[in-house]
Amino acid sequence: MLRKSIISFVLAASIIFVAGCRHSKVQNPIANIDSKQPDKVLFDRAMDSMKHGKYQVARTLLETLINTYPDSEYIARAKLSLGDSWYAEGGTAAMQQAEAQYKDFITFFPNLPEAAEAQLKVANIHYRQMEKPDRDFNQAMRAEDEYRALIQQFPDSKLVPEAKQHLREVQEVLAERQYRIAHFYFLRDNMAASQARLKSLVDSYPLYSSIDEALYTLGSIYEKEIAAMRAQKNLLEANREKVVAELEKNAIEVYSRIVTRYPAMGRADDARKRLVALKAPVPVPTAEAIAQNKAEEDSREETGKVGRIMQNFKKHPDVAKAAKVGEPSMEEEAVVSAPQIMQHIESQMKGTSPAVATNKVGVETIGTGNGPAPGPNQPIPGTGSASQSPDTGATATPPKQVNDLSTQSQADAQQAGQNDKQDSSSKKKGKKGLRKLIPF
Repeated sequence: MLRKSIISFVLAASIIFVAGCRHSKVQNPIANIDSKQPDKVLFDRAMDSMKHGKYQVARTLLETLINTYPDSEYIARAKLSLGDSWYAEGGTAAMQQAEAQYKDFITFFPNLPEAAEAQLKVANIHYRQMEKPDRDFNQAMRAEDEYRALIQQFPDSKLVPEAKQHLREVQEVLAERQYRIAHFYFLRDNMAASQARLKSLVDSYPLYSSIDEALYTLGSIYEKEIAAMRAQKNLLEANREKVVAELEKNAIEVYSRIVTRYPAMGRADDARKRLVALKAPVPVPTAEAIAQNKAEEDSREETGKVGRIMQNFKKHPDVAKAAKVGEPSMEEEAVVSAPQIMQHIESQMKGTSPAVATNKVGVETIGTGNGPAPGPNQPIPGTGSASQSPDTGATATPPKQVNDLSTQSQADAQQAGQNDKQDSSSKKKGKKGLRKLIPF
């Protein structure tokens, strides 16, 4: 009996001793070592406050930890949690504070795995504020830049696939914006402006859900310009044929691209017919191109009727049609200017050669000889709103918003041979000089 009592006492004492030892040490989430310091107490209290929605209390505790224990092993997590507190609180002002905290964390701890997490949250801040294609596009452009930064700066991060998918969705919205503007101009017979927007779209957003429609419309514009140019009898035949030959070449390239790159989309058969009508060879798409395009189309989703109705009451755009496979574009948008298109045609009709400038992504754009052509994400001349340049942080002038399409910039109207009254009332104004010969 005495022996059993001694054994029971020893076992009980051992259990109490082990439990006491385990209670005295905690696991550090950053350094992965045991700690029982007061900085850990502050961090735990801050996390508990955040869990219960007391964000200001949590920030006070975290700032106390950072200021009191600058050499603490919890400094990195505390700085990241400051951004998390603002992010969780929400609101425009809070999101700005969160972005500043995340950027600060990336600057001080660029080699930690959490740096990629901070960069993703910066991009998500703008993604959450992104509006529909016919609204302000500034947040969409900022989100595009931040997702690209994550992919380029942290290529080995496990967060890259998520960033790429969000980038596809953002680019779907930006491409849809360009297409709507192009369609607006197309319906008003402003072919130069429509052509410029479509050219920017197809060169910059290859995964757009209606890329085949955009390419086909661009080909149709080239054909309209061909017909209008041939109807001009007052031009020198050599100059006229030179312009026609270039337009035919452009149309053939556009239709061929539909057939070879997007053979599984709806406009592929129509593109083949147009190539036959232009007496051009019809290319045969490769098996790899067919499989790639089918995979892209199969990955898209369709929003149901109820979802489309509810979308009218939402600020965030519908991104269901965005592809789930394929590499999103990592280059800045190659902007094409409508006035430069007009100047190029004028120079050909005169028999002179315009200056050619190359923008930052290596895309040639027609210049005027008076300076370089606009770079990526730069405005068409004549627009006046400002945004921040993604590369330098300097103030740049973005293209006009879609909800302002009812008015056209004065410079675009003058150089394209049209003005706002012509678009709204279809009244024709007499052209002067060489512009009498421009058919569009």
